[in-house]
Amino acid sequence: MPEKKTRPSVNGQEAVRRRGILLAVGIALLCGVFIVLPTPAGLSEAGMRVMGVAALAILLWSTEALPMGVTSVLVIILLVISGGVSGFREALIGFAQPVPYFLIGVLTIGLAVSKSGLAERLARFLLGRCGGRPRTLYLQLLLAFPLLTLMLPSATTRTGILIHVYEEALTLGGVQRGAPLGKAIMMALSSINRIASTMLLTGGITPIVASALVGGISWSRWLVLMGLPYSVLLATGGGLIYGLYRRGFGARLPGVPPAASVRLSRVELRTTIIIMGTSALWLTDGLHHLHPALPALFAWMCLLAPGIGVITWRDFEQDLGWATFFVLAASLSLAQALIDSGAGSWIASLVVRSTPALKQHPLLAVVVLLVAATLIRLLIPTIAGFLAITIPVAMLIGTTLGLNPVVCGLLVMIAGDAVLYYPAQSASSLVVYEHGHLSAPEIFRFGLAMTLATYLVVLGFALPFWGAVGEPLLMRPRP
Repeated sequence: MPEKKTRPSVNGQEAVRRRGILLAVGIALLCGVFIVLPTPAGLSEAGMRVMGVAALAILLWSTEALPMGVTSVLVIILLVISGGVSGFREALIGFAQPVPYFLIGVLTIGLAVSKSGLAERLARFLLGRCGGRPRTLYLQLLLAFPLLTLMLPSATTRTGILIHVYEEALTLGGVQRGAPLGKAIMMALSSINRIASTMLLTGGITPIVASALVGGISWSRWLVLMGLPYSVLLATGGGLIYGLYRRGFGARLPGVPPAASVRLSRVELRTTIIIMGTSALWLTDGLHHLHPALPALFAWMCLLAPGIGVITWRDFEQDLGWATFFVLAASLSLAQALIDSGAGSWIASLVVRSTPALKQHPLLAVVVLLVAATLIRLLIPTIAGFLAITIPVAMLIGTTLGLNPVVCGLLVMIAGDAVLYYPAQSASSLVVYEHGHLSAPEIFRFGLAMTLATYLVVLGFALPFWGAVGEPLLMRPRP
């Protein structure tokens, strides 16, 4: 079984020079925000400083000028010494959130799938079904996203398991690390796997938070509103990835014999039972109301427990990929600082002040909302913080302009949810990034391409579709 590969180191004087330039630009940017630039009206001094830290973090996270984990610790330090937060405890608030510990549980599940032999078994099955055709292997992955959402609502969980399966499949198929086919599969896992989760109201934090902010949309109504638009987004993203990496779909993959035994081994069986039990707890959260992190940590405990578990503590320590924990926790701290300092609301209010000129042009107002949501998403790494700021403001803008506030809330949600610009914006993207298949600049470039695709899907499909199912862009005048 192949060992997990770490991210390749970048050597050479040119790389050192590039990183030095980026660090210098980042420090100059930070100093400019702290010292030179005056604080705009309506923005607190703390908000100004948090925005400077956020800008530096985005620069470093999206360019890999520093290792991701180092940048994350730097964010915590700068939040404190800049005065962006009131104290060290507030800077560490992301480490007290349940999401990073949910990620630890999910990563442990993925590690167990790899170590137990389940990943190899599933990889051999997938390669056998695709008949040596890379396009079929890739299409299987895309079709699996919405189907697996019913059993594993969390995109992070799906990615944590599937990355080991497809790494094994690529290895068995003789696909070299860094080859276009491997990058296509990993980009799909990193960037568009999440889209399948938002099709269902119970698919993750994005639909749950967005539904509550928009006004309590029911499960069935959410499926009607989001099912087809997100299916089009998923297909568009899949086609975009195929076009970017089409060179990897030409050569046939070698035939791979199936697993030696049809029956699961004891280790595989124990792993399967633990995963199924955890999934059952996630799917029934409406009954027991447990936070998703608790079943994930319960699975972590079972997978490491002597006599029950399938991996050792040494495996856990060496192969988990701890940078993902620090990046996610730091991004949560940064998002909370942006909210608490008022910086996020101040940015959103800039759009409100420009709305009177848009009353006669509803589609132009939609474009402005999409672009503004994109800019705010660049600044705010966590989707929950983004939604908490943008949806209420977008609905207010819609009411002011005579637009349907529900539609305005949903379209900014899509603009922030369908696109990633750097790995810290999503736990599922961090999982892929930690395995070294994609670089941060590659993720950023695809994010830019996906941004344009998302705008086109919203304007060309989602708005007409919502109008057809009872949510038109223009509010109907009351009789």
